[in-house]
Amino acid sequence: MTEHRTSSLIIAIDGPAAAGKGTLARRIAQDYHFAYLDTGSLYRGVAWCLLSRGVDPENKQQAEECARNFCLDDIEGADIRTRTVGAAASIVAANDGVRAALLDFQRNFAQHPPQNASLRRASASSNMPVKGVVLDGRDIGTVVCPEAPLKLFVTASARTRAHRRWLELVSHNPSLKESDIFADIEARDARDAGRASAPLTQAEDAHLIDTTHLSIDAAFAAVQPLIDALMMR
Repeated sequence: MTEHRTSSLIIAIDGPAAAGKGTLARRIAQDYHFAYLDTGSLYRGVAWCLLSRGVDPENKQQAEECARNFCLDDIEGADIRTRTVGAAASIVAANDGVRAALLDFQRNFAQHPPQNASLRRASASSNMPVKGVVLDGRDIGTVVCPEAPLKLFVTASARTRAHRRWLELVSHNPSLKESDIFADIEARDARDAGRASAPLTQAEDAHLIDTTHLSIDAAFAAVQPLIDALMMR
């Protein structure tokens, strides 16, 4: 009798702001029917909750308390993608207490992705169903899921990332200057790379994907063989 086991394929995607890692992660999850978690939304969510209550994101105690009690339902319908929330999220993410509070949530999602996100096609080498999950953030491959069999580090030049983010935000704020977004990107890069806890860095075994001159289709085409090779094991 053939033994049927369920395995979990974790894809960890890290990189700086506006590099395209979220777009790539969603594309992978959609095409492979994997579960997807934008871990940045957790930090943005905590930041939004603090700001909506008039709490300074630099207030470590209240930020940690908010993170411990955070639920995704708290930000249902909230606009967490604003420039202000993004800056506050970078501050919140440097808080050790916040990171510890959200770490278990991320690891639990990775190990137990939603059942309805199971891959709907079997490995070509066996009848074993494959359940997969994609997480993107700043420390997925280095801290959250260091055991992930596939790690990607998605980056792009600061100028390119600033232009992308400006295009994303300018429709809601026509007076927004691209130079201001560039300054925000540089400041956030410095905070993310320089924080004492889980700084943004490329894992030694991560595949580097530079999207400066790549479309989403080209970036996806670059990682497809890596995913397919894992599924054939």
